[in-house]
Formats: sequence, C-alpha cells, structure tokens
Amino acid sequence: MTQTQSPATADKADQEEEIGRFSRHSFRAKFLLVVGAAVLFDIMLAGGVAIWNVQRLSRDATATVSQGLTEATQEYLNTYIDTTALRTNLLLDQTYSEVETLGSSLQALIDHPETEIRIGEAVESDPELGDQDITFDPQGGWAQNLAGPSVVSIWGYLLDDDGNLLPSAREEVIDSAAFNLVAPALMSSGSQKLQMYYVGPKDTPIMRTTPYTTQAQTFDRLYPGHNEENFWDFFFPGVYEGWQNWISDPSSRPVERNIVATEPYIDAITGALIVSFFEPLWTQDRSDVAGMAAVDVTLDQFGELVENVQIADTGFGFLTSSAGNVIAVSETGAEKLGLISVDATGQGVTGINRFLNQSRYPAISNLLLPEDANTVIKTLEIDEGNGPENFIVVLKRLDPVNLWNGSTIISESLTLGFLVSEQEMYETLGEVQEEISEATRSIVQWQIAALLISLVIVFIAVFAISGRITAGLSALASAARALQNKDYSVRVKIPSKDEVGAVGTAFNRMAEEISYHTENLEKLVEERTGKLETANKEIVALNKRLQNENLRLGAELDVAKRIQEMVLPRRSELEGIAQIEIAAYMEPADEVGGDYYDVLHDGGRVKVGIGDVTGHGLESGVLMLMVQSVARALQEKGDNDPIAFLEVLNRALYKNIARTNSDKHMTLAFVDYEDGKVTLSGQHEEVLIIRANGDVERIDTVELGFPVGLEADIAPFVQTEVLNFGPDDVLLLHTDGVTEAENPDGVLYGFDRMCACAKANAGKPAKVIIEAILSEVKAHIDTQKMFDDITLVVMKHR
Repeated sequence: MTQTQSPATADKADQEEEIGRFSRHSFRAKFLLVVGAAVLFDIMLAGGVAIWNVQRLSRDATATVSQGLTEATQEYLNTYIDTTALRTNLLLDQTYSEVETLGSSLQALIDHPETEIRIGEAVESDPELGDQDITFDPQGGWAQNLAGPSVVSIWGYLLDDDGNLLPSAREEVIDSAAFNLVAPALMSSGSQKLQMYYVGPKDTPIMRTTPYTTQAQTFDRLYPGHNEENFWDFFFPGVYEGWQNWISDPSSRPVERNIVATEPYIDAITGALIVSFFEPLWTQDRSDVAGMAAVDVTLDQFGELVENVQIADTGFGFLTSSAGNVIAVSETGAEKLGLISVDATGQGVTGINRFLNQSRYPAISNLLLPEDANTVIKTLEIDEGNGPENFIVVLKRLDPVNLWNGSTIISESLTLGFLVSEQEMYETLGEVQEEISEATRSIVQWQIAALLISLVIVFIAVFAISGRITAGLSALASAARALQNKDYSVRVKIPSKDEVGAVGTAFNRMAEEISYHTENLEKLVEERTGKLETANKEIVALNKRLQNENLRLGAELDVAKRIQEMVLPRRSELEGIAQIEIAAYMEPADEVGGDYYDVLHDGGRVKVGIGDVTGHGLESGVLMLMVQSVARALQEKGDNDPIAFLEVLNRALYKNIARTNSDKHMTLAFVDYEDGKVTLSGQHEEVLIIRANGDVERIDTVELGFPVGLEADIAPFVQTEVLNFGPDDVLLLHTDGVTEAENPDGVLYGFDRMCACAKANAGKPAKVIIEAILSEVKAHIDTQKMFDDITLVVMKHR
C-alpha cells in the first residue's frame, strides 16, 4: 500500500536538504544572478542610451545639413526662377512698349484730324512712302498696292461695283498713311518682330502691314470667305466689342493695360509660332473704337529664355498658359514632361496644343499651376521606364495680360516652370550624409567595446562581495528553520550593522511576537466567536421585522387600491343615463393611482369630473378619494352652479391638505350636460369634441380654472364655457398619462395621435373609442414601463 507524505513532512525534508555554496537554491547564486542582471541591465541601458544619443546626434546633424542644403537649393531655385520670370516680363514689356509707341503715334493723329489729313496726303504724294498703284484684283475681289513701305489691303465690301475705293475707304487710306513713317522704323529697332500692322474701324477695316507681303493673296488661300465678311468679325470676333465695352464700363477691363494678346498660333505666311499684341485706337471723343495697332512676335525669344535655363545637368525650363498648354520648351524637355503635341485649328489659324494634363506621366498630368504670384516648389515621381525617379518642379506665375481667347477678352497669366532631377540637386547632400553615417558607425563600435569591458569588471566585483553578504543570511536561514520547528526561543546574532543586521533584529522581534500570540491564540478565538454569534442574532431579528413590515405595507396598499376601485362609477350606473353614452377607463402606474374621474347624474342633468393629482401612490390616491367624496356630497346637495361647486370643493380640499401637511394638489375639470348643451369648468387637459359631421374642436381649459388645493379661494379664477352637444357628438376627457406615454425611444404618444384615433372611431360606441385609443397607447409604449396613471372618459350623445 502506497503512503502519501504530508505537506508538513515534505517541507521538513526540503528544509533539511543541504544547500550547496553555488546550488540553484543558494542565496549567493541568486544574488549573483539578480545583481548581475541588474548591473547588466544598467550598463546595457547606459550604453544603449549613449549609442542612441550618438545616433540621434548623427540624425540631427544629417537633418541640419539636409535642411541647410535644402533651403539653399530652394533659395537658389527661387532666385533663378524669379530672375527668369523678370526677364520674361521685361521682354513682354519691351514688346508692349513698341506696340504702344505705334499706337500712341496713330492715336495722336486721330486726336488731331486736320494734321492727320495733311500728313496722310503728304505721305501718299511721296513716291517712296506713298501707297503706289492700288490695284483691283477681279478674281480676289479686293484691292491692294504694289510693293512699298507697307502693304495696304482694301476688302471687297469697301469697293464699288467697278472695283474703285469707296470714299470712306479712300479717306481711311489717307488717314492711316502716317503708318508708313512710324512702323518701318519701329520694325528695324528694339525686339525682334515678325510684322507690325494697322486695322481700321469696323465700318472701314482696311489693313496696313509692314514689311510688305502678298497679304491679300495669302488670305485668299488660307482663309476662304474672308472677303465676304467684316474683317473684325471674321478674324477677331469679340475683340472690337470687348473694347467698346471698356468704354462704357471701364471696370470690365480684366487687366489695366490696354494691350490684348492672342494665344500662340502658327503664322499663315511665315509658318513661325507667334503671338499677336493689339493696341486699341479710340475716336477723338473716346466714344468708340477707331481701329488698332498690332505687332506679331515669334516665340523664339521666349523659347531662348526657357531653353537657356541650366539647372544641374539635366534641368530645363518651360513656359505654359494658364490652361496648361506648354508654348515654349526644348525638345528634350517636352519628352521629359511626356507632352503629346496636337495641332489645333480654327478660323484658319493653326496652333500647337501640348497640354500638361494630357502628359503620359500621371504626376505631370495632375500638376496644378499656381493661382497667385508665389513660387511653388513640389516633388514629383516620374517613371520613364527605368523605375520611378523623383523630380523637383518649380512654378512661377508671370504678370497677367489681357487675352483674346477666340470669342472674348479675359485675363491670362503665363506660368514659368523648371524641372530638375532631385538626385542631381541633392547629390552633395547624399555624400555628406554618407560621411556622417560612417563616423557614427565607428563611434558605435567603440562604444560597444567599452560596454563589454565594463561588464567583465563589474561581474568580478560582484562575485567578490557576494561571499561577505551570504554569511549573515545563512545564519538567518538556520534560525528560521528552528522557528518553523516551533523553537520559539531561537535568536539570531549578526555582528554587521548593515541591512542584513537589521533583518536579524527584526527576526528576533518577530520570534518574540509569535511566542506571545501562540500562547494567547485560543483565548482570542473564543472572544471573536462570541461577538459573531451576537451579531448574527441581531441580523436575524432585523430580517424578521422587515418581512413583517413589508407584509403590513402590502396589505395597506391592497386595501387602498380596493377602496379606490370601489368608488369608481359602476357600469350599470353609466348605462342608466338615457341621453348620453359614457365609457371610462383608469389604470394606475403604481398600486394606488392619483387620477380621478366620476360620473354624477340626477335626472336629465349629468356631471362628469376628471382630475390628476400631482404624483401617484398612496398619498395621491387618498387625495383622489377626498375629491370624490366632496364632489358626491355637493352633487347630492343640489349645488348646480359650476363655479360655486368648484369653489366649495377647493376650500374643503385645501383644508384637508393643510391638516395632513401634504404638498399635493391637482388639476380638476367638470363637464355638465343638460338639454343638448355642455358646460365646461375648471383647469385640466384639453377637452376634445368630435362633431357628428367630423369636425374636431379642441378646448383649452387653462383659462377656466386654477389647480385645486393650492389656494384657499379660487373663485376669481374659475370660469365656464358653454357648448352645444347634439346627437352623435363625441366628447373625450383624458389625463396626461395618455398623451405623455413614452415608447422605448422616449417619443410621446401625443394629443394629435389620440385625436386622430378618436376621430377615426367616432362613429362607433364610446367603449370602442376608448378601446381603440388604449390599444394604440399600449402598442406605442411597447416594452417601456408606464410612468403615469392613464384615465380616459368618452361621452357620446345618443
């Protein structure tokens, strides 16, 4: 038979087991393990913090250098694009100035018509400056001069049937002849220009252009039908009208300067990509447009500005419209941007569309141009087929200009852009970061070596001092085993005054306490047992008293509830009323409710009362019984005056409330029926009347009374309202427990819902009306607790 060793015997065997010097149970081994681990943790933590600090300093240095180089690079890009933008704006300003010079010269002559005529006649009479041999071309239907300082073209609608100039056209040729003095000189100086020209007013739009070209013949070839329509409407629809609008409304001018530019297009004569700039001319009285001076310039100059941009090895510039159409860029740049060139035609003018949003690269197609004058610097990722590469894009918006977009004059701002490889821009930064990383790795290696040497030294020191500490602990262990064997006389002698010595002193005191309590333990147990028995008896007695009290209180509430039910009108009483069909329902929220209703009748007179005591429960139920008793007594006395009835009832109730020291009161209203009329008195909820024809009346009773039991005399506040009450009319009384019934979401049933239900069932008996309303209320409440008493009274005229 196997014998199980008891826990006490097992503990004793473990205590008697000899603990070796470095066995797993020895304190020295644990000391070496714990202290060594703590020292190791401390050294590793300190070393780790040191290494972390080195790496942090490395990161901070790298970040500082990166930030400095990044800021320097961005400053360089900002300055570079600002300078290039300034040069571009200056080039535009130079072109503006030259066309404004031509326009100002012609405008000065328009403002001095007599001088204009004299100069024009003098120029025309000069064989070198005049327009010699203006000849009609029957095939083209226009007239044009032979070679001279300028070519002047007169369109078919400015000629008579024989091809001769109409007087107005002849006059316009002479008035504009001064163009031959000014325009050729401007063409030979200043910025490079393709041609300068003048167009007359809308009624005589002759066209002068320098240098001389076969202008009309080229128009016939490129712009069929131009000679049958007005020059302005055919070539520049909306420009003339836009200038006229400026006269009537100066604020409609998009940009303050008068000059209007066109979008870039390919010149029909030279094939060059050009932009035209128009300067309007005004009549002498500034009431209308007198024509325009214009200049065509190639985009070569702007292209040179853009193509001369040198950023790193592969960076380049480009110029784009606000719509994203790149109008100037090198071929390499166009390829880098992934642009797709598409010819755009219209009105005989051919342009080149290279829109950014149609780029092959999503980063370029989604690029947003700046909306103000601030420089924008972004980083984009572009994959040209060799893997994604980051590029820096710099955008700068140029000064706005007036632009003819083909139909009207709008404000336009070109955008200058740079694109450069981020790797090229920050190549120096990468080298600096690599040098910092190499220095950091060297420092970390030396730090790890220092940590390992520190660990060896510390472990040697810990091993040396562990022997001294374990001597005192061994003595404590022996004394503890003796104490466990119930030798309470054992004491420990430890000569050291360190923490181990303090433990020995505490051990000796503990041995004395154990000896004392062991001797007195039985006595203490007896005292505690006696106290627990006494407390238990008191608890049992208290529980019994509580049970008796609960039984008594429940019985009293049952009696009160029964009394309350007994005084309610009987069905037989209600059925005995000949003129009126009456149905009623009351359900208290607790055992005893605070709602009141009663039906009192005497011959042909019927009195129905309804009220609601504040709160519910026993006290409210008692107050309801008081009201019922007093009302019954007054009815039996024959008091038929509604105001006096309420006033006497209030005085009696007020005195009873004062005697019982209660804070209750109630709303109370009465309906008196006699001879086809009802008289309402007292303050309660709204009274609902549904007429036989379906009309609904809601009578507010707030002005008909005052809460009962609050004041000793309420006669000044009580009024009556008399209403007709004929066959099939329905009158409904209720307490707020019906309209304020809540569903689980806290939504009230409401008066309107009750009114709708009563109206829907008005043709049915009074009992069915109540049942319908109660069914709706119960369904609305659902699982929610009923918080207030519910009372309904329905009167229906038979």
